[in-house]
Amino acid sequence: MEFAQPNNPLHGLTLEMILNRLVDYYGWERLGEYIEINCFNTDPSIKSSLKFLRKMPWARKQVEDLYVKTASRGVFQ
Repeated sequence: MEFAQPNNPLHGLTLEMILNRLVDYYGWERLGEYIEINCFNTDPSIKSSLKFLRKMPWARKQVEDLYVKTASRGVFQ
């Protein structure tokens, strides 16, 4: 049984989709300024960032929070 999640802005999005959208919008440099983690500031790549974010819930939360904040301005429509 599938449940709708109308109040969850991340419903249906993978971490990879979220990260790709943020990188497309902000770029690695600016993203690294907003979220100061090494995988965004030192030789960044989607693959290495996903690996880190999947292991570190605190970092993933920061990425998801930035996505929700940015999406609330209608950027990703």
